[in-house]
Amino acid sequence: MSDANIHGNSHSGTHSQLDAAPSGHHEHAHDPKAEARVYIATLSGLLILTAITVGASYIQFGSSAANIVIALTIATIKAVLVSLFFMHLLHEKPVNAIIAIAGFLFLGIFLMFDFLDVGSRANVQPTNLHVPVAAAPVAPGVATPAADVRKE
Repeated sequence: MSDANIHGNSHSGTHSQLDAAPSGHHEHAHDPKAEARVYIATLSGLLILTAITVGASYIQFGSSAANIVIALTIATIKAVLVSLFFMHLLHEKPVNAIIAIAGFLFLGIFLMFDFLDVGSRANVQPTNLHVPVAAAPVAPGVATPAADVRKE
């Protein structure tokens, strides 16, 4: 017997170290048809949620804040689908999911502070906004300066 067979290092078998996939990637790489089905289902879900978003934009849900919350909820669901399936976070190490969740958490915090800031302001108009003054209505039969110029 050779030294390779004694120590179990024979490469004549059907499974070698080169065949082993990196950890975290071997669970979903075996069946390409199943993986394609997952991608198609995810794409279908994203398209349906996009249609729901477009439909919701035409509906007034009481206030603009409610419309924003509904739109952001749908967008968050779509972002979760993309990150879980297209970015493969479902099959990655848990630390990557924690980092992604932390990113969404901070995004939510920043958006909350934006809403608080905008909601606390009075209706402030920009200083360089010049609103045109509407002309007073003219009584019928009274000549306007523009009408006098046209007659000349």
